[in-house]
Amino acid sequence: MTRITVLGSTNMDLVAYVTTAPRSGETVTGHEFRTVPGGKGANQAVAAARAGAEVAMIGAVGTDEFGGRLRATLAASGVDIDLLRTTEGPSGTAHIVVDGDGANSIVVIPGANASVTSLSHADRAVIAEARSLLLQLELPMSAVVEGAEAARRNGVRTILTPAPAQTLPPQLLAATDLLVPNEHEAATLTGISGDPERAAGALLRQVPEVVITLGARGCLYASRAQPEPVAVLAPPVTAVDTTGAGDVFVGALAVALAEGRPMTDALTWASSAAALSVQRPGAATSMPYRAEIDG
Repeated sequence: MTRITVLGSTNMDLVAYVTTAPRSGETVTGHEFRTVPGGKGANQAVAAARAGAEVAMIGAVGTDEFGGRLRATLAASGVDIDLLRTTEGPSGTAHIVVDGDGANSIVVIPGANASVTSLSHADRAVIAEARSLLLQLELPMSAVVEGAEAARRNGVRTILTPAPAQTLPPQLLAATDLLVPNEHEAATLTGISGDPERAAGALLRQVPEVVITLGARGCLYASRAQPEPVAVLAPPVTAVDTTGAGDVFVGALAVALAEGRPMTDALTWASSAAALSVQRPGAATSMPYRAEIDG
């Protein structure tokens, strides 16, 4: 079985569903509220495990009631949580508003995630044993860079989701094999808005391969070996909740690539996984299993 390690955040998503999202200074009445296990790291771990990989999670939860639920959710999806630390205080939370079109806006409060500033010997060993390391930016940058460099030393493919969008340190870019931003993140990193092809070209000056996700329009792939971008369309579906869809895409993509699928095939498979997830509410709870993706 393909081995994947995820170094990332574990949050409880506090999700409010509304017809129209409030503007600044406005109060609206919602029609539903849910607490859903999430966090970009945990989401990618669950997505990869359900897509058929053997997954280990490195991160932290708090000693509050959310911490136990987060651990249980990961374990129930088959994720190895031996290296998921428990630190005194609250777990991370994400406060999410989902509107009637399935679009969302999110405020993340790190909580226990902020305690992961460096890696242990055991953390580095699990990274070294993996085919791929999945990274995001909801942990302190020091740990993210250390994880990427550990992967590079051991020949492990590093897949980075640059979210929340921010300037990336040179040492992280130097240790990144595949960068997977959405349109907003790509624009933040390059200063190029509204032109994903130009943004992809600019990003290739920093990393070897790029996939820019485009929501309902699919994704765009470019590499230094094949700089002419390749567009992969997403299956047409009616979105209920897009929360976590990008993480489902990355988790499934990592599995497909680790199994040796050609990039275009891997992107198509990952797009199918993401399309299935947006038709259901929640993040980790909406993620499809391999049989559903294959079907």
